[in-house]
Amino acid sequence: MTVVDDAAAAAQPEPELQQQLPPGHGQTVCVTGAGGYIASWLVKLLLEKGYTVKGTNAHLKALDGAGERLVLCKADLLDYDSIRAAVDGCHGVFHTASPVTDDPEQMVEPAVRGTEYVIKAAAEAGTVRRVVFTSSIGAVTMDPNRGPDVVVDESCWSDLEYCKKTKNWYCYGKAVAEQAACKVSEEHGVDLVVVNPVLVVGPLLQPTVNASAVHILKYLDGSANKYANAVQAYVDVRDVVAAHVRVFEAPGASGRYLCAERVLHREDVVHILAKLFPECSDEVNPRKQPYKMSNKKLQDLGLQFIPVSDSLYETVKSLQVKGHLPVISKEIPAELNGVPA
Repeated sequence: MTVVDDAAAAAQPEPELQQQLPPGHGQTVCVTGAGGYIASWLVKLLLEKGYTVKGTNAHLKALDGAGERLVLCKADLLDYDSIRAAVDGCHGVFHTASPVTDDPEQMVEPAVRGTEYVIKAAAEAGTVRRVVFTSSIGAVTMDPNRGPDVVVDESCWSDLEYCKKTKNWYCYGKAVAEQAACKVSEEHGVDLVVVNPVLVVGPLLQPTVNASAVHILKYLDGSANKYANAVQAYVDVRDVVAAHVRVFEAPGASGRYLCAERVLHREDVVHILAKLFPECSDEVNPRKQPYKMSNKKLQDLGLQFIPVSDSLYETVKSLQVKGHLPVISKEIPAELNGVPA
């Protein structure tokens, strides 16, 4: 286990210099799952803002500021001692690590127990002022009794019995993990804030293709020749990490924050991709009606969302750069800027 060196714990600067320093100067935070899609971008932003970051993946060493302020450590979510060591000396914890699977044995227990360990470790550390937990829209929208005219907001929860009945163990696991996080944080007096992202798209930092990128890739590499008559909410990964940092830094932040730019039908997604690549699929009728979603809480914190058309474009370009797709289009067509939902 590597510990933060003396420079990371240096004394605060003179008051007249304080305003010139980045907001994270002098603060150490831990990011669990730091090799993942969201976490990689989160580490990047935290380093840019001057934080010292405890992370868990060597590819992060290429990021600006990593040489001075990135501490690599091991943190097994099912090993409390390793979590406790990773959190030691931190002012904040971003718990982004979670299995992504519909296998109940691999999803539910690791998600719940790992979350409980992180919060207990934060409480025991004595220095952590806030834990930011990455939940999911899967903990919010899985409710067969909610009609499309109901605005989905932070008060909504997925129906656990429906998740079990439909064997949607990912959504079930995220919901029970979030509920466990709320319960344990209250028991231990830990300040917990939750971010619930929808389907996350945008450029990749990590070397592997993550699940949400596969959602886009399959329409372009020939593995899917048609799309489902379904709707999906999207958000850019850079907005997701900005949301995490905002709710960590804002003194009055509390509760849950839905992180979504807009809801699109799969046909809308294919329409955008078709402007960048050859025609992908045929039209589906009748179209499933999109649901409504509120992102007001994050907008109230000043977050301005990246248009989903830009996010999809950046996803495609990133997949090209990493060799997962051929390079066909070089720039986003003007008519796609601000494509309406």
